[in-house]
Amino acid sequence: MMPFTPGNKTGRRKLSGHKTPSWCDVAARRSCFGVIPLSYRLAQISETSVKAASSELKVVSVLSLLVCAGCNSNSMWKLYFIEDKRIENALKQFRFVGSSSSMASDTTVANVNGGETGSLNGEPVVKRPRESGSQVSSLRVPKEPQNKVTVVLGAQWGDEGKGKVVDLLAMDADIVCRCQGGNNAGHTVVVDSVEYDFHLLPSGVLNKKATSFIGNGVVIHLPGLFEEAEKNLQKGKGLQGWEERLKISDRAHIVFNFHQAVDGIQEQQRQQQEGKNLGTTKKGIGPAYSTKAARNGLRVCDLVGDITVFEDKFRLLAEHFQRMYQNLNINIENELEQLKGFAERLRPLVTDGVYFMHKALNGPSKKILVEGANAALLDIDFGTYPFVTSSNCTVGGVCTGLGVPPSHVGRVYGVVKAYTTRVGVGAFPTELNNETGDLLQSRGREFGVTTGRRRRCGWLDLILVRYAHMVNGFSAIALTKLDILDTLPEIKVGVAYKVNGKPLPSFPANMDVLTRVTVEYETLPGWCCSTEAVRSFEELPPQAQSYIRFIEDFLQVPVKWVGVGKSRESMIKLF
Repeated sequence: MMPFTPGNKTGRRKLSGHKTPSWCDVAARRSCFGVIPLSYRLAQISETSVKAASSELKVVSVLSLLVCAGCNSNSMWKLYFIEDKRIENALKQFRFVGSSSSMASDTTVANVNGGETGSLNGEPVVKRPRESGSQVSSLRVPKEPQNKVTVVLGAQWGDEGKGKVVDLLAMDADIVCRCQGGNNAGHTVVVDSVEYDFHLLPSGVLNKKATSFIGNGVVIHLPGLFEEAEKNLQKGKGLQGWEERLKISDRAHIVFNFHQAVDGIQEQQRQQQEGKNLGTTKKGIGPAYSTKAARNGLRVCDLVGDITVFEDKFRLLAEHFQRMYQNLNINIENELEQLKGFAERLRPLVTDGVYFMHKALNGPSKKILVEGANAALLDIDFGTYPFVTSSNCTVGGVCTGLGVPPSHVGRVYGVVKAYTTRVGVGAFPTELNNETGDLLQSRGREFGVTTGRRRRCGWLDLILVRYAHMVNGFSAIALTKLDILDTLPEIKVGVAYKVNGKPLPSFPANMDVLTRVTVEYETLPGWCCSTEAVRSFEELPPQAQSYIRFIEDFLQVPVKWVGVGKSRESMIKLF
């Protein structure tokens, strides 16, 4: 027999007289090195095979044959040194019933008497407590997550009415979270006839029993945050004590004043090329996410940490932008003084976001709500690029923006306006540049909460919404602003795209293609009566019910809520 050495593949040969030569061969070749990479079912090894192997292995009589024996009910394995003459007795002593096809990570080597003799890698044996079979098996049984987050996302180009849906769900929530975006988003919530406008604060901050949380995926303009709180405090009592209910992730990035200035400069440069501007809100969101991606951004943990280190990093970042934009003026010292003042107000609110969410998800039962900002078609990856925002507004942003494992994502609700709107430039296949579009704009009060800009209006585009559902996997839909359609004698719904007379099988990624599509419409009858006082599905006009059912049938997603007004009470729950 050829001598066996590590890695000597040429020394491998077939043993005669039995049907398991590979097992015996590997045992002979590797036993002297204390390693046996078995991936075999030991139940297939018969006594005859082992006896034959013993006979063949007499040439290495000083060595021992390594045999794997099942050592507990979970088929964990130990390695046993068994001398050739004791193989037959050993086989009678151990049950070869292993169902595992790989060895455990336990590298302790034991002799047949149960004593530990060494380790496979030659290191001294380290004694450690053994887990019982029941403990090990309990770890291996998949567990249902203790708590799951409920997610509310926009399914169009934003301004769908997410804030009202969140406000509705937040009434009995324990935690309400923002996971992405900044104060470029705008949500309006009406409570007790008071209209609150939110940009950075989660809409759930109005619930005095809930904790509001701003996650690491959000970029925070601190002057904007505190100014927003002050303005809403002046409107009513809903925001009283907000600082006691708010937590902010220490990993969230900061939007500085010069980020906003750069945003404006960049937009001016784009506007010099006709049609190339993005229609940004000029809130500094894009430049802030750019510094985050470039890895020279500053986070909340930096501001509330060593202020001297923060000052040095801030100066470097400001000087970097000044070199890039010659007409950018930054008063570094003034902004630093302002930031130091905010740091003292911010410090009590800051928490480790990962541990905060982990504790909430794995502790006692809690209702956790996530409020998406912007919308699916503004997502940096899945939106109508480049006319998008700078963050992930789809369900993936929940995981990355909060530190939530995918297994803890529960129901995902998509918010769909009964017609379509868009702010700024970009393709809009169902846009109405006529009296109907003007009617939707005036009845719906379609002006941006953040910028005050007039929103473009058009028919409901179900191709677009279906695409958003593909990305997000909506559990159900909240259909908002149905009442805005009350005066229309007929209502059209976009159901297919064509380019050059040929059907498009999917929503196009190329925006040049999207600008050239022609839309095929389904025309449905209007109801020509007010729905604002309706509080149940059965009370809705039959034509309105048919409109809702048509949407459900097309998307194959149920409509859970229908909005017919601005207040909480105007949200009709279907199931």
